[in-house]
Amino acid sequence: MDRLTEMEAFAMVVDQGGFTDAAKKMGISKSAVSKHVSALEARLGARLLNRTTRRVSPTEIGLAYYDRARRVLNDAGEADALVTSMQLAPSGVLRISVATDFGVNLLSPVLGDFLQEFPDITVNMVLNNRYVELISEGFDMAIRVGELEDSSLRARKLTETSHRMIAAPGYLQQYGRPQKIDDLTEHKLLHYSNQSAGNVWKLTAPSGERRQVRSNGWLTVNDGQSLLHAAIAGLGIAYLPSYLYAEAMKNGLVEEAMPELPMETMGIYAIYPPGRFTQPKVRAFIDFLATTFADRGPDNW
Repeated sequence: MDRLTEMEAFAMVVDQGGFTDAAKKMGISKSAVSKHVSALEARLGARLLNRTTRRVSPTEIGLAYYDRARRVLNDAGEADALVTSMQLAPSGVLRISVATDFGVNLLSPVLGDFLQEFPDITVNMVLNNRYVELISEGFDMAIRVGELEDSSLRARKLTETSHRMIAAPGYLQQYGRPQKIDDLTEHKLLHYSNQSAGNVWKLTAPSGERRQVRSNGWLTVNDGQSLLHAAIAGLGIAYLPSYLYAEAMKNGLVEEAMPELPMETMGIYAIYPPGRFTQPKVRAFIDFLATTFADRGPDNW
């Protein structure tokens, strides 16, 4: 007899408290359930059930075996569900959380291609600059840039972006180019307002030493695109990811304020809830992003 069927029959008898109800649940005869359980006991050489005219209950050995058997059966069920889900066409509402800068500049331009490829998926993209709780807030996934804080979530690295200090040529001509990190305290700095550490830049000196630059800044705003525009206008030095400033730098609107500093890089990740398998709509979007950004970054944007 099939070992898994024997195990399922035994577990169902324990779950239902008897052979009759177990047979109804499995859609087979009572005698078939009894044969499966008897075959299992014979193969194991142990009595797993106490049988009386009124009730059926597991023996001590039977209870221990039931715990392990139930795990095996659950795993088998999940394996079946995995195969089924992987063969289904991706569909449904895909709710994504993404930082405003990345969403506007990189995701929005490619969403049309994704939706044409997967017409049964509807995308609900929420742009914000705060850390969202994926599961409790009902998101299927998020795109995050930089160090990952929650290790309980699953992550797939899509690409990298560099992080540099940039300023307009006119600003550097007027105020001079900082020669060392300490010089930055004398300059007009443009800051993100949503940084948890406040107006602090974490930089690496040419020696490899990690340094922190703290300044109130001349302008603080919660949007990277606005900081880029401010830098282009000559209002100060901004510390931004390359996917924001790359085009402006190619056009000569900004340049590196301190090119001698080591390049800082940050990972760009697709984040999604833990589980034994991934929803087809989530898997489809992550695979699409991985292909889209395969030849991008850290400076190639």
